[in-house]
Formats: sequence, C-alpha cells, structure tokens
Amino acid sequence: QVQLVESGGGLVQPGGSLRLSCAAPRSIFSIVAMGWYRQAPGKLGELVASITNDGSTNNADSVKGRFTISRDNAKNTVYLLMDSLNPEDTAVYYCNGAPSGLPWGQGTQVTVSS
Repeated sequence: QVQLVESGGGLVQPGGSLRLSCAAPRSIFSIVAMGWYRQAPGKLGELVASITNDGSTNNADSVKGRFTISRDNAKNTVYLLMDSLNPEDTAVYYCNGAPSGLPWGQGTQVTVSS
C-alpha cells in the first residue's frame, strides 16, 4: 500500500519560513513526478508546486518567488521550502503525484499568524 508521510508544518509568523518534507515509497518515488498541494478551509485545493524526475519544477503563481520544491531521490523525499509566508498560506499541505493519483496522506498543518 502506498503511504505518503508529510511533516514539517507548524505555526509561523508572517514573513517566516518553513520546510516541509514528504517521504514516499521507493517504488513510487522513482517513477512519478511529485507535487505539493494545499487545502484551506472554504477554498478549493490547490497544486502549489511540482517537480519531475529530472528536477524540472513548476510553481503556482500564488507562490512564485517564495516557495521552492526539491527532491532527494536517494532518500525518496520531496521538500517544500516556504519563505515569506503570509496568512493566505495557512492550509493543510499534502504531497502526492503530479497529477495526483496516489492515496492521500494525513497532510501537515501550516498556520501563518502573528
């Protein structure tokens, strides 16, 4: 069974930074592009960043210049470095394939508040 495990969320002040991590099974990680998604209360889910097997990345307009996605193929882990956070970034963040198609993990809560 595919299991995605997100971590690294928390409470941060506006302007702060966080780095999220997502561990995936090796059998999946090596063959799929990966993405970070977020779901805020009352809003539609959003793909915020994605990365292909060879490291090509794409970011949503809402996070360009602030979020950086990366992957460590040796560790089967994908990261999301989030800088210059603002309250609109508050959401539960999930990783999945890009496009999504894997079972969703529990996600990690990111709260940006003073």
